[in-house]
Amino acid sequence: MKRIFSSTRPSPALVISCIALFASLGGVSYAVATGSIDSREIKDNSVRGKDIRNNAVTESELRRRSLDGTDIKIERVGGDAVKEQVLEVDKLARVPRALNSDTLAGQPPSAFDTRWVLVDAAGQIEAQSGGFTVVSGYVANPPGAAGNVYIAAGEDLTNKGIVSTVALQNAVDQNADTITNGRAPGPDSNPEFSGEISATRCAIPGVVTCAPPNTNNSSTFVVSPRNSDGTVTEAGGRKRFYVAITG
Repeated sequence: MKRIFSSTRPSPALVISCIALFASLGGVSYAVATGSIDSREIKDNSVRGKDIRNNAVTESELRRRSLDGTDIKIERVGGDAVKEQVLEVDKLARVPRALNSDTLAGQPPSAFDTRWVLVDAAGQIEAQSGGFTVVSGYVANPPGAAGNVYIAAGEDLTNKGIVSTVALQNAVDQNADTITNGRAPGPDSNPEFSGEISATRCAIPGVVTCAPPNTNNSSTFVVSPRNSDGTVTEAGGRKRFYVAITG
């Protein structure tokens, strides 16, 4: 019985091809095993969020200042994601649309403070925000001052607003249709619902000159309560009023 033996040996080219094939397969396996794949082996936009294990990317994998606002979805970073004291006020830039954030129309916040005072029907301060003093209230002398209250504001009132309004108070006459206590009801027998009032700064050249001593200056204002018919209020029927200083 004859045995058949091939006398043909593999050619050198075939041997080299096989070695190259085994080397290439082994090389890929080695690269994957050792984690040597870098950005050159990954096609752009081929790795998605679901391909990355949660918490697998930490700050050590991110290059400093490599992320900006365009890399983060709107409302994805909440207060819990910012470490305490990591933001420093002096390191924050101004908001582009709030270049005037320290002022309003060029004025500091203090320019819009409002101060107020409540004066009772006797011309005395009942309550206030602070800094007001009655200089003269319903004084008969000098003439013309009897129906007015003069109040020092404790600051220059030039270019400031002065707003006055009659405040509610109890009616003087319990029975407005009849004579009570020997006095006939006046034009405003229910003063809490009627009357008028005005206020202005003193010492306005050519406009206002305040007569009582120590009142004709720019830090004092005069309040003139009146009955509904314009007559000066009298004792027992005078108005309780508020005044607000703005600006």
